[in-house]
Amino acid sequence: MRFSIITLGCRVNQYESDAMAELLEKAGHIKTEDLSKAELVIVNSCTVTNIADRKSRQMISKAHRLSPNAKLIAAGCWSQRSPEQAAGLEGVDAVIGSTDKANIVGIAESLFSGENETTRIIVKDVMHDSFFEPLSAVNEGRTRAYLKIQDGCNLFCTYCAIPFARGALRSRSIASVREELEKLNERGYPEVVLTGIHLMSYGVDLKDGTTIADAVKCFSGLDNIKRIRFGSLEPHLMNDGIIEELAGEPRVCRQFHLSLQSGSDTVLDRMKRGYTSEQYYQLVQKLRQAFGDETSITTDLIAGFPGETEEEHLETIAFMKKIGLAKTHVFPYSRRSGTKADRMPGQLSNAEKTRRAGELIKTAKMLEEEYLSRFDGSTQEVLIEENMEGCSIGHTDTYVRVRINGNFAPNSFVRAIINGREEDKDGELSLLSDSVG
Repeated sequence: MRFSIITLGCRVNQYESDAMAELLEKAGHIKTEDLSKAELVIVNSCTVTNIADRKSRQMISKAHRLSPNAKLIAAGCWSQRSPEQAAGLEGVDAVIGSTDKANIVGIAESLFSGENETTRIIVKDVMHDSFFEPLSAVNEGRTRAYLKIQDGCNLFCTYCAIPFARGALRSRSIASVREELEKLNERGYPEVVLTGIHLMSYGVDLKDGTTIADAVKCFSGLDNIKRIRFGSLEPHLMNDGIIEELAGEPRVCRQFHLSLQSGSDTVLDRMKRGYTSEQYYQLVQKLRQAFGDETSITTDLIAGFPGETEEEHLETIAFMKKIGLAKTHVFPYSRRSGTKADRMPGQLSNAEKTRRAGELIKTAKMLEEEYLSRFDGSTQEVLIEENMEGCSIGHTDTYVRVRINGNFAPNSFVRAIINGREEDKDGELSLLSDSVG
């Protein structure tokens, strides 16, 4: 059977798609990027915003249009929240949610048995599921490997639908973390990213004092792995002890994606984020003290949260500048049914949310340029990821993209002397290097 997988959304979704592909290939099936040749298509959906919902529906319909004779499985977070709607889309043969991806081989093969004439809905109640699905994904040929060690979230921020799609928090066991890391080390991955839905909650459900720092200890003795990076981190759960332990591991990258969402305390309170702007600021200061002034702080911001005043919006802009953010992802607020924010008064117009998002993006771009300017004339260690048109592309441990003249072997480290910056046609900023030292 030839199969294709289409992935929308976050790194966790991508990891799970890779894991499903690995399971199908181990069962003897063949992956193809050509939808027209696929006999099975899986669309791994996202529900983080209304736009993500719409894209998920559109992608499922597009997959059926491009491969009308293929069996079609709607999977992932949107399917978890809207299984009946997913099942009602033309061409869908089965619906699975944010679990049961470890059973993808049996589910897929059953669609070819001739026993099922109606759409199968295989969606569990994740709100009461405490089992961590131990998916494994080893991606040959990639420089950076991802390892999902945590799933679910218990916080229920007022704007977020993800807890309803992912369920309660649950963690991969330390033994399983070590086992997966040994596989990645054996295959020579120079960088591993630990990821999860609410990564800083790793270990809470294990009830034995396990934290994210214990997951990092699992890298001990795995010397092929040169860099340890994290996915998005929740700031209020990172304490002094964890910072000290992370700083004691020299392979931990000097880049932390600390979810912020707003720089206004009153908005943070309405969001139920669990921290203040001052607590966020103090955490950033501690990280820079522990890891150095070049430490990259990246984040996410929501523009136009319900009831957000112009003054609160300007507070966020001022706070961005105070922190000196290296990179910021900006999202206009998206109403999500079932969340508290969806019922809040003071819903802003789309035009106003777009205006405010634009101002945040403009500020973010200025701050990114300021951050990159500090690297002028410096020598940076770059992990080479690809070669293109006579140059090599890679990233520093602070996750800054660097373009180096000359071809260097992927997965190797190069000490690049920085002599400029550039912006590509998509607005992506990079450092430039004409020589290595």
